[in-house]
Amino acid sequence: MSHTLPAHLTPAAIARFEAYLALLVKWNSRMNLTAVRDPEQIVKRHFAEGIFAAEQLPAGAHTVLDYGSGAGLPGIPIAICRPDLAVTLAESQSRKASFLREVVRTLELRAEVWDRRVEEMAEERIFDCVTLRAVDRMAEACSSAATRLAPGGHLLVFTTESTDSVLEAIPGLQWESGTVVPGLDRAFLRLAARDA
Repeated sequence: MSHTLPAHLTPAAIARFEAYLALLVKWNSRMNLTAVRDPEQIVKRHFAEGIFAAEQLPAGAHTVLDYGSGAGLPGIPIAICRPDLAVTLAESQSRKASFLREVVRTLELRAEVWDRRVEEMAEERIFDCVTLRAVDRMAEACSSAATRLAPGGHLLVFTTESTDSVLEAIPGLQWESGTVVPGLDRAFLRLAARDA
């Protein structure tokens, strides 16, 4: 698999991605973690998105919340690529949360799993960055996620042209123009800064 991952990754990161892929394929056979089943496509699509997101995180970030983490995308790739960050994987579905705990334990990541709704977190729990990818009711989720941002924090949202317009209407966020995710011509990564 390593030949399809970016060459700049460390051997340790590549080994973690290989272990993550093995766990994802194994668990995906028993539960629906991702509709993409082919290992090569998981790497090309999901891992590439996560690696790209890790590279786009603003300088000075220390904490990341992966909102609606699901299979750990993009939170696990971010935790692999950026071991300097404390990543919280928020997933309220218990079986998916169990999968995430297994990945964090096996890969020895600097990450924690929050296995309830984000709204149930203590009010003072805020983050430098919040990521969202493939969540239901995107505008509502982004509004909720924005409440978890530290002043001047950033929201990173994977979007498509069909959902992109709803983001602009969310109050309190200053959106930058979207960046096409390399290799995925219909996927965009949008970055927004919370008003200080």
